[in-house]
Amino acid sequence: MAAFRHGTRAGAALIWAMRSILAALMLFCAPACALAAVPVPHAAAEPQPKELDVLFAALAKAQSPEDAKPIEDQILALFQHSQSPSIDLLMARAGAALQAGDSDTALKLYDSITDIEPNYAEAWYEKAQIQAQANQDADAMISLQTAVMLNPRHFAALAELGAMLDEYGDKPAALKALREALKIDPNLDDVARQVRQLSKDVEGERI
Repeated sequence: MAAFRHGTRAGAALIWAMRSILAALMLFCAPACALAAVPVPHAAAEPQPKELDVLFAALAKAQSPEDAKPIEDQILALFQHSQSPSIDLLMARAGAALQAGDSDTALKLYDSITDIEPNYAEAWYEKAQIQAQANQDADAMISLQTAVMLNPRHFAALAELGAMLDEYGDKPAALKALREALKIDPNLDDVARQVRQLSKDVEGERI
């Protein structure tokens, strides 16, 4: 799972202030609202639902992070399957561009994928990685929110979104996202620590 590293950046607070309402709506609105916010897909792109159900059941029962890791890897690998050869080819080219250090080309390819197949959650997730590394935090959060709406079981996207919301001061929203990630994958140690701390912060604010 990629880790986002963010320092203090000029203008970040202004960007967050302008988009915080949109962020909250995109992550937590009703399903009808979520559907309205996402373009109508050209074709279904759900990866192997029965196999995923089995893996998620095993993930929930894993007794340690070590036991959970191979299951997480299998799930994340299945998320890559678009059931479209052309989309898979574009994803492979984007991955190759990233490995070659060409993030600009990779981002353009992910943009093309989300234009062609807007309901393919993994492309939004991968796009968020590049946007975050380029300090495009607001765009990264929108991409992560879209990934989560399209794939509510994407624990990696939930964890990263929660961390970013926490960084920008939206502790209740961060806590909600992180709790969802932990519900799906109880062995996310870093997320569990964040949840414990945020629970104290948010509950303290409410008392």
